[in-house]
Amino acid sequence: MNNLLRGVCVLLCLLTGFVQAEPRVVALSWEATEHLLKLDITPIAVADADQYRAQVARPPLPAQVPSAGARRAPNLERLAALKPDLIVIGEPLEGMRDELARIAPVTTYGSLSQEHDSYLVARDDYLALAQRFGREDQALRELAAMQVQVDELHRRLVEHFRGQLPRVAVIRFTSPTRARVAGTDSMIDHALQQLHLQPAYPQPNESVVPVQALASIEDGVVLYIEPFAGQAQLFATREWRAMPFVRADRFAAMPDTWAHGGVFSIQYLAEAITQALLSLPAP
Repeated sequence: MNNLLRGVCVLLCLLTGFVQAEPRVVALSWEATEHLLKLDITPIAVADADQYRAQVARPPLPAQVPSAGARRAPNLERLAALKPDLIVIGEPLEGMRDELARIAPVTTYGSLSQEHDSYLVARDDYLALAQRFGREDQALRELAAMQVQVDELHRRLVEHFRGQLPRVAVIRFTSPTRARVAGTDSMIDHALQQLHLQPAYPQPNESVVPVQALASIEDGVVLYIEPFAGQAQLFATREWRAMPFVRADRFAAMPDTWAHGGVFSIQYLAEAITQALLSLPAP
């Protein structure tokens, strides 16, 4: 009986240790927030938490997670009161590293910029974070599951378009006269690549162009990210109705999806792109 009681006590101590070992992490980068959540680690605070819930949305951030202040101006007093084990920042906060390091150890996330391969940087960051917490196996499973999902989306597109996948341009209207077009190495570009789709409006960098410039897209599909408050004003014009892709019924709305996220934004963007493309008539 004594041995049994001793064993129970040891087990309870071990279980208590596991509970205590749950990392207390503050995420001052939304990419880090996404990746922590995909490792089943809930941050104890997130920069601009409410904006993350409104703009990023996936993976969902539990309602009880408080804000850590602004992404570019975190609340140091609030962070100190939380007593984190680790603070994860992005490059824009490198100038505050010393101040933050007085509160807890700090690690920096890579930059999603035109100077790097954004997809590989995001993937490597996710795996590095997983390794830090001993969750590499889970990270590899999540990445494999994402690839399976994207491959299935590609299969559905091939079936719908009967093997002739269209060229695609993804835009976001900034006004009735201008549109932002995704560039090479953007997460939108990588999502298109994963779906084996070629760009209909290739350009090296994301840029804002006059709406009239879209008339050069003669044989591709144009997807616009919702919402667009000025659509009634623009879409009723004779110039817009004369666009080649409008006349050919190769224009569709795409669900609003965060396009500057971590590695799993590739899946979310691929899902939104596929949904929009499948709404078009089959050739």
